[in-house]
Amino acid sequence: MPSSSPDLLTLVTENVRAVRARIDGAARGAGRDPSDVRLLVATKTQPPEAVRAVVAAGVELVGENRVQELVAKAPAIADLVAAGDVAVHMIGNLQRNKVNQVLATASAVQSVDSLAIAEALSSRCVRDTLTIDVMVQVNVSGEASKSGVEPDDAPGLAREVAALPGVRLTGFMTIGARSRDDDEVRAGFARLREVRDVVVRAGDPRTRDARELSMGMSGDLELAVAEGATIVRVGTAVLGSRPAP
Repeated sequence: MPSSSPDLLTLVTENVRAVRARIDGAARGAGRDPSDVRLLVATKTQPPEAVRAVVAAGVELVGENRVQELVAKAPAIADLVAAGDVAVHMIGNLQRNKVNQVLATASAVQSVDSLAIAEALSSRCVRDTLTIDVMVQVNVSGEASKSGVEPDDAPGLAREVAALPGVRLTGFMTIGARSRDDDEVRAGFARLREVRDVVVRAGDPRTRDARELSMGMSGDLELAVAEGATIVRVGTAVLGSRPAP
């Protein structure tokens, strides 16, 4: 990334504009309202000044994959969070012993893939009189390298999570298949939409508003939007290649 703030902001602003154009084109092509798709910028391994540039470029959602990075960057963006200029989502693997650290900054955890993690979040939220938004992460590709519950098990987990105090189930998240076959990738996104629809249509008042679909990244966001994504998580298309951790 450029070293000077003006250069950084200019590049990020141009990249955000280009990504939004991709989202808008994909949404219109699918007969959807582009405003129904939100952009989340993933800031993994990026410095705090890059996060600030993203917010200055008009992005209202950022995501962190690693708890240690979330904690390290929190002081540098605390003013933006407090002012409501940006919300921070945890989008990576979360361990139970790191829950307190996440709750100090993040407004949502998209990577809930077990009841144990949800219960840990619930316990801390009840203790501290908080509520946090959560999504159930689903492994639609079946790839061993990816986290997430199996699609057939996702509705059951969603019901269990939604029944817990202090957490609010807002939807589902997935990482697309690592494949050059667009049909395979798109089928995975369609499977997540089907999971969401099964849960929402079940009639349980605790799950009927769990409509968010967080899916699609820099390389496959058009496919995700075509299948109903409401949040796309984009990193390199906005911030370039990641610096070494």
